[in-house]
Amino acid sequence: MSDRPAAAPPAAGTRVPYGSLPADLRAEVDARCGAPVVAAESQPGGFSPGVAARLRLTDGRRVFVKAVHPAANAQAPALHRREARVVAAMPADTPVPRLHWTIDRGPDDWIVLAFDDIDGRQPAVPWGPDELDRVMVALDALADRLTPSPIAADWLGEAGDLVRESGRGWADAAAEPATMGRLDAWTRHNIGTLVTLEANVESAARGRTLLHQDLRADNLLLTDDAVLVVDWPHARIGAAWVDLLWFAPSVAMQGGPAPEALLRRFGPAADADPDAVDAVIAAIAGFFTLGSLLPDPPGLPTLRAFQAAQGAIARSWLAQRRGLDGPADEASR
Repeated sequence: MSDRPAAAPPAAGTRVPYGSLPADLRAEVDARCGAPVVAAESQPGGFSPGVAARLRLTDGRRVFVKAVHPAANAQAPALHRREARVVAAMPADTPVPRLHWTIDRGPDDWIVLAFDDIDGRQPAVPWGPDELDRVMVALDALADRLTPSPIAADWLGEAGDLVRESGRGWADAAAEPATMGRLDAWTRHNIGTLVTLEANVESAARGRTLLHQDLRADNLLLTDDAVLVVDWPHARIGAAWVDLLWFAPSVAMQGGPAPEALLRRFGPAADADPDAVDAVIAAIAGFFTLGSLLPDPPGLPTLRAFQAAQGAIARSWLAQRRGLDGPADEASR
């Protein structure tokens, strides 16, 4: 099994130009900003559909806005609301763009989030060693800053909840002949082991750290002297090393080192129980692999290919760690 597909799919949602927002909503944005918007530059990277734009105001200030309507993607507004709640609760010194305000017109209408506009850029992919070094140091520091979590778990939830919440578990797949028929030969051969490992994910992932749980190059911004982490709608509380397990498949997919090599570089993983790590990798592999079999969600035309590529790498990683044999996995070659 190969660790990496031939080419990484792009991380790109369907962007809506800022100027296409309803005129009364743009007027409300002007009022909340305290000055009219004179220029808007759409930002192409990332999987959220709708508006993602850097705005310039008449007084020279800048603000970054995200906006979505349920007609574009029914799930996206809830994710925007959750992100706003998470970011608003973070300590001021967390390396996350500050949330200024939201406009929420209700479940059947627009929601707009306004953040600091950061004069930065996403890491270059394929990954270069210098930028990856910077990011790894920053993620180490972020895990330390967010332990213990500054947000209570009673509404945020725990990292191991992902299988139950997403419905993308290996046990579910094993019980569905149609799904099993769409999986690669290696996965079908090892489905029993995958189900057993994943069954322990809730206890395996338990911890005290506020986690991002969706780390990728397109969710990072590099400035001259900082690394900032953006897009927090999937945040949960768990073991600090869990975030590296989410991050590693995308790094390998986008030209960086293999996941196991990256894991060895992450300080919070030094004392992690190998069986706990394997349980979480198994769950992540299922999340991506089984998610990739679903229909394309509205406004996110490349998401399923992106998930499939990460799922193949996660399965390969787990096979290497556990010594799992079986038929060659053509999907990860």
